Amino acid sequence: MAAIKVAAKAGASAADKAGAIIAAALLLPGVIAPIAHAETAPESSLIAFKYLQYQDSQPGLTRIKVTSPSLYLMVPVSPQWAVEGSLVGDSVSGATPRYHSAISGATLKMKDNRAAGDVKVTRYFDRATTSASLSRSREHDYESTALGLDASFSTEDNNRTWNIGLGFTNDKITSSNDIGLNEKKRTTEFMVGVTQALTANDLLQINLTRNQGRGYYTDPYKFPDERPRTRNQNIALVRLNHHFTDLGATLRTSYRYYSDSFGIKAHTLGAEWVQPVNATLTITPSLRSYSQRAASFYFDPVYDAIAGEPFPPGFFNNPTQIISADQRLASFGGITLGVKFALQATPEWLLDLKLERYEQRSNWVFTGNGSPGIAPFRANFIQLGASKKF
Repeated sequence: MAAIKVAAKAGASAADKAGAIIAAALLLPGVIAPIAHAETAPESSLIAFKYLQYQDSQPGLTRIKVTSPSLYLMVPVSPQWAVEGSLVGDSVSGATPRYHSAISGATLKMKDNRAAGDVKVTRYFDRATTSASLSRSREHDYESTALGLDASFSTEDNNRTWNIGLGFTNDKITSSNDIGLNEKKRTTEFMVGVTQALTANDLLQINLTRNQGRGYYTDPYKFPDERPRTRNQNIALVRLNHHFTDLGATLRTSYRYYSDSFGIKAHTLGAEWVQPVNATLTITPSLRSYSQRAASFYFDPVYDAIAGEPFPPGFFNNPTQIISADQRLASFGGITLGVKFALQATPEWLLDLKLERYEQRSNWVFTGNGSPGIAPFRANFIQLGASKKF
């Protein structure tokens, strides 16, 4: 689905004063909202480079390492049209367990590269926009093509913006473990949302998303693993931003609820404090908490008394059953702590550094006890960025 963009104009004539609330809210530092009363494309082009380094681990095992450089470009081609696109290349290496979090000879060694790109075209109208996007990614055993369509409409007073979106994804899956594997997966995504200026300092956004997927969801590198061939997902996202005038800071809060036909139910709470230090430097500490209930076909690490690991009790009585030992489908909770530094070096150049630390444990679920026998999981993120307007 195409990303939501922001466009707001400072100053207002007498005829524009009805939309002064949302105009003021959109100018708050750190506020993200859909387009509102933006009749023309952005005046400047933008090029941005990001470099992400990721490393995860569990006790006794340094797991996956990812390096991911990306390039983004946005160019207005006329007052009513803009084109944007991005390229990214991921390099992935390391080891991951084939079942639960066990470290053994079954631990999978991997090395892979992924190349991805997307392009989006946006048309601007009076208090409305329409966009179309196309994306493509490829790695040695997975190809994905996606098409997205979205639109936004603001009310006559410009204090409310409605958003609708439609997306289609087609994936092709193979496996180096099974040369005969040649599967597909297709997903359709529907999204509707609204952004409402509550006051000059408060902005509320609500998005609802429904995904309907059909095809191959089994992980060919996990064992035992056999998943349903349909997956329907529901997502509700609420964002509320408040600007503290005396401090010059903005508090961004969010809540996300997720459920799917696998039986997973998840909650995510997030908060960021956007604090300008001076005219050029902004510091944004962040906290995010996550909790999920296990998939209905996930089984805990209790193994068959005769066959042993990784087979659950009675597995050979029904070896074709829907079942998975993938710890990502378990019940667990996670906490992410982060901080971002953004430096407006010149009116055209913006530099940023983002650091995050994630830790996941079974007993950190919001309710219940979590899935037993899963080792703690940790991950570090470092992201460097630079962007220039021209």
